[in-house]
Amino acid sequence: MELLIDRLTKHYGTKIAVDCVSANLSPGVYGLLGENGAGKTTLMRMICSVLEATSGEVFFDGHNVIDMGADYRNILGYLPQEFGYYPDYTAMEFLRYMSVLKGIPRKKAVNRSEELLEVTGLKHVASKKIKTFSGGMKQRLGIAQALLNHPKILILDEPTAGLDPKERVRFRNLLADYAGDKIVLLSTHIVSDIEAIADHVFVMKKGGFVTQGTVSELVEQAEGKVWELEIAPKEVHKWEKKATISNLRHEGERVVLRIVADEKPSPQAVSCRAALEDLYLYHFPMKEENLEGRFLR
Repeated sequence: MELLIDRLTKHYGTKIAVDCVSANLSPGVYGLLGENGAGKTTLMRMICSVLEATSGEVFFDGHNVIDMGADYRNILGYLPQEFGYYPDYTAMEFLRYMSVLKGIPRKKAVNRSEELLEVTGLKHVASKKIKTFSGGMKQRLGIAQALLNHPKILILDEPTAGLDPKERVRFRNLLADYAGDKIVLLSTHIVSDIEAIADHVFVMKKGGFVTQGTVSELVEQAEGKVWELEIAPKEVHKWEKKATISNLRHEGERVVLRIVADEKPSPQAVSCRAALEDLYLYHFPMKEENLEGRFLR
């Protein structure tokens, strides 16, 4: 099974949202990592054929997905970033309704809906109206509807948004268990979600891939770019203005900064082991306006 993305491009007037992106996906979990506005959602919508590309094509097992039409939709599961629902439907009614749209026979739809309400932790609210759900519960319902038709290709746009830490772990375990012989692509800006389950990661910036590889390969790219520096507390503000600081910890009367930089930031700095978050911050350094109050105790 193969999903081929061939030079996908999307223009909005003079703005390039996705710039000639290509990838070859076989069964496994793929992470799409990047800031908001990097082009992740636009790319995923084109892969799902809900947004027309300016140029480029998507192929499933050698067939253009546009030409496949309903045959492609039948093997596709999609959770958009802005997931729509009917507030007066119960969870079960909503899944039954989505099953009809996906052409799933009634008996199978009931059994599958019950199964998914169980695995997403919503069985106890199956008869409750969606308008009474928390944001995390609605997100879990969205994940359930994406899985209704046992899709061979599962596309999830920010699936863990609104989930608390325990729910995110539940989701990651569910996804890892489901993947098997399926193609799963999920986008997020939460590094730990990608790090936990992705077999291969694409880092997207300004409409294109700036790097890609396994988690260990990407971490290796950050080796030699991560430093620890011990400073006095009064120096923190100076360093936050001139360096990308991925972590800060207080040790007695001193402060230890974890700095991401190509060159040794100070003669007193020492090299340390890299992590995926360091690579992310290398490509997406924190803006000064987002740092206000970050280091207050």
